[in-house]
Amino acid sequence: MSEQRPQAPAGLVMAARTPWFDLTECTGHRSVRWEDGERAGVAPMTLETFHDLASVTKVLATTTMLMRLVSERLVDLDAPLSAYLARSYEAITVRDLLLHRGGLWEWWPLYIQPQLPPPRYRPGRARHYSDLGFVLLGRIVTAVTGLRLDRALAELVTRPLGLTSTTYARPAGAEVAMGALDDRVEMTMLDTGRPYPVPYRSTDFARWRTEAVIGQVADGNAHHAFDGVAGHAGLFSTVPDLLKYAGALSRYQEHDQLWRPEVAREFFAPGPDQEQALGFRRYELELQGETVTVLGHPGYVGCAVGFVPGRDIALALASNRLLVDGTPTPTDALWNDLLQATAQRSRSA
Repeated sequence: MSEQRPQAPAGLVMAARTPWFDLTECTGHRSVRWEDGERAGVAPMTLETFHDLASVTKVLATTTMLMRLVSERLVDLDAPLSAYLARSYEAITVRDLLLHRGGLWEWWPLYIQPQLPPPRYRPGRARHYSDLGFVLLGRIVTAVTGLRLDRALAELVTRPLGLTSTTYARPAGAEVAMGALDDRVEMTMLDTGRPYPVPYRSTDFARWRTEAVIGQVADGNAHHAFDGVAGHAGLFSTVPDLLKYAGALSRYQEHDQLWRPEVAREFFAPGPDQEQALGFRRYELELQGETVTVLGHPGYVGCAVGFVPGRDIALALASNRLLVDGTPTPTDALWNDLLQATAQRSRSA
């Protein structure tokens, strides 16, 4: 049997800001319903629509807060986690977690078992992308600042950068994209043991959402275990705010009152894995006849953000890719479409 072709998102926004051109595409609908088995759009997608950023939270919130705290010498990248979190891992450093080399499980249903399991892999040996690592990094931010994570984000990132539409847990406006049909993705992960063979099933949890997820974070751990505020997921934002954030990071030297430029450059540099910097993922982009490095991150619900340090280039993607009755288009595929569209526009600019 051939694999089912991925279905396109109900709504999609792609935007790029460069010194040579601007690119903006906004199509489709932010919410849907089913009529006679067919998907029908309910409300139009706009540039002002709020989106569940999912794992984009890992960079916009957690990584950027840590850039500030490292710049202020309140966090040491090479300190063990136990320096900040009592009874935490001695063999794993802050740097390990930012590089996804801490050896932790990739995912664990913390709404069923709140205690983190022992590492799944040997720390420091290889990259294993982990939500749990960023849950712990969020806890380090809280421990160091003495603030709840959403308050720390406001003080360290969103307020200084003027990100008025970026907030944890609940969007700041009424025009919100539907993030998911319900909690079926998490239930399936538990019942199939794929992609992570955790020792629990969906029957071990009683508070599943059975209605459309709108205005709540789709991620189960962020919603059910952390009330929408966590280091790995929970942020909502708009495409204009994503572009404003990416623009600020691309012009990082102009914001030396927030972070030391040498610290920012350390966060941007490749680690042992070429595609991974400290928190940020690294992508190649052909632009104006040269290959540049885009730093950014995708999110499971269908958003992504990226920037090119020192080049005043900002990229943002937003979609509601999970609103399908079959296989959704991967966020990485949508992100690659934006990178290719930006490269193509560059060739004709």
